Parts: sequence; structure tokens; C-alpha cells
Amino acid sequence: MALHINSGCFTVMGHCRVQRVKAVASEGSANVTVEDKLKLGGSDLKVSTIGIGAWSWGDTTYWNNFQWNDRNEKAARDAFNTSIDGGLTFIDTAEVYGSGLAFGAVNSETLLGRFIKERKQKDPNVEVEVATKFAALPWRLGRESVLSALKDSLDRLEMTSVDLYQLHWPGVWGNEGDAVQKGLVKAVGVSNYSENRLREAYKQLKKRGIPLASNQVNYSLIYRVPEENGVKKACDELGITLIAYSPIAQGVLTGKYTPRNPPSGPRGRIYTPEFLTKLQPLLKKITEIGEKYNKTSTQVSLNWLVAQGNVVPIPGAKTAEQAEEFKGALGWRLTNEEVAELRSLASKIKPVIGFPVEKL
Repeated sequence: MALHINSGCFTVMGHCRVQRVKAVASEGSANVTVEDKLKLGGSDLKVSTIGIGAWSWGDTTYWNNFQWNDRNEKAARDAFNTSIDGGLTFIDTAEVYGSGLAFGAVNSETLLGRFIKERKQKDPNVEVEVATKFAALPWRLGRESVLSALKDSLDRLEMTSVDLYQLHWPGVWGNEGDAVQKGLVKAVGVSNYSENRLREAYKQLKKRGIPLASNQVNYSLIYRVPEENGVKKACDELGITLIAYSPIAQGVLTGKYTPRNPPSGPRGRIYTPEFLTKLQPLLKKITEIGEKYNKTSTQVSLNWLVAQGNVVPIPGAKTAEQAEEFKGALGWRLTNEEVAELRSLASKIKPVIGFPVEKL
């Protein structure tokens, strides 16, 4: 996710295995099947085709208008439950989301652990695939730093193991392999890794007989840097799943914002009225395609990513309504012509600034 200095919060095809076949959602959509669960890279972990990002849960520096209260928590809980009800069971968090360094913040891992515990009390057999991340801070150099941080995350999540553990950004290569062998994680991944760093991480883990399951990067219709810097190609080649954060450009691809109504807070400095003006032709085409399928702009934008293959989008859900909308991105598929048309229009727009280390 985007870098936000003050918060301390840095924001192949992997073989897919079809569990059930869903009916085509609307007349005119491509006649395809949609996987309920797919394997994450070469690991044995299966996750939902679309996941949910929990960056905003508990945050008071980038999201939620700099405050967190009971109303926010109820909305996040409802988003979680609606996601699970809709089959979006892959939830991504991190130790730095809702950092305790920010006034009034609540750690996202703590909230997720709370929501899962409450849900399991009602439905003990509920399935949730949990992903979290290790913050590769400069002073975390020792071999035990990864395991120590992981155990702290597990305490906050109230779990004995986590499904996917990721290095949040490049740093000194950690020892996630030890975490796998100790049974603390099922799969390991990285985040914000360039092609060269990705290949090196893959090679180091392979020596220990452990597959690199995923690389989580900023990827959307208007931020296609992973296609341009070789990351997407390397993921496909090596059998690493690309997890796409900010897949609807932090809400900008929903059509909610206009030059006269830009996002509030830090996002307003990224998605400026000038940028939103240039975005209008693309947004208009997304709307037109959505009307053809009776789908929203959000659903079209997410479907575009799913159509790339080997991509798991994780849009952030702050409300139940958003989570319900995300579910509608599945069960149908854009045509190849529509995918290409949207990419062509999007290519005329200069991407916003991404995570600084993704080019290293």
C-alpha cells in the first residue's frame, strides 16, 4: 500500500483448482467458471479469488478521518462478516496497520482476531484465511526478529498459526522458513518486491524446499507498474501469486470522486482534481461496460484484475455495503476486447506515485 511516513504504515500462473462452478451472472458475460478457492503460488494454501484488505481497520492516520470509534469498529465488524458470508474469506492485515504509535488507533490484527473469535463462537467451522506482515524496520536485523514479531502478531490475532506471513517491504532477508518448519505459518510471501528481489527471495526459499507463495504489490487498472517492471511476468513464470493491493485505487475507480469532489485526507494529495479530470474518459468507459453487465464500476475494475490471471485483488472494506459489492465482481468475466480497451484508455493516464522501494 502507499507509503505514509507519519503513520508508520507502509502502505503461473499459480495453479488454480476449481472447487465449484458458479453460474454466469448476467446475460452477455463471458461463459467462464470462477474458482471459489485457488492455490496461492506453489504452496498448499487455498484462498478466495478476491480477498479483503484490513489496512483501514483501526487506522487514524490515513483512513477514517483521523479518528477511530465504536461506530467505525461496528462498520468494520459488519464488513468482515459480510465478506465471510459472501465467500471472500481471505483477509490481509499487518502489524503496522492501526499502529499503536498513532493516537486513538487500534491495531488491525487485534480487531481481526476479535472478529474471527466472535464469528467462531457462532460458527465454529467458519473458514478464514489470514495473512499478515512483518515490518522490515531498519533495527530488526537479528535472525530471531521475524519469529519474535510473528509471535506478537499471533498474540494480537489470538491464533497459534497464520496462513500467510509476508515481508511487508524489502529488508534484510528474514527467516520465515523457520516459521514454516515450526508450524507457525502455512505459507510465506513478500510485498513491494521488484523483479530482482523477487527472484532472489524465490531462490533463497527454494534452497530450503519452501515455495514463495506470493508478492503483494500495488496493482490496478490505473497502476500497472507490475506489468511494466517485470514483476507480473516473473510471478507467472515462477508460480508466485500476485496479490493486488489498492485494486480500485483507494476508491478512485469506483466513480465516487470527481474533480469537484476529490477524496479527503492524504488521498486528496495523491488523487488531485487535475488527476481526476484526466481520469474521466476511463471512468466513463468503465461505467458503460458495467451497464452492459449490470455491474458497478468497482466490480468492473476488480474483474479486470481477475481477468489478468494469477492475481488476487484485496480491496479494503470499511462497511458491509462495500464487502457486498466486492462479491459481485465474481461469477462473470470481461471479454478480451473489453480488457484491452480499458488498458488502452488507462495507458493515457500517468500513474500516481507508488511504493518507493518497488523499483530497487
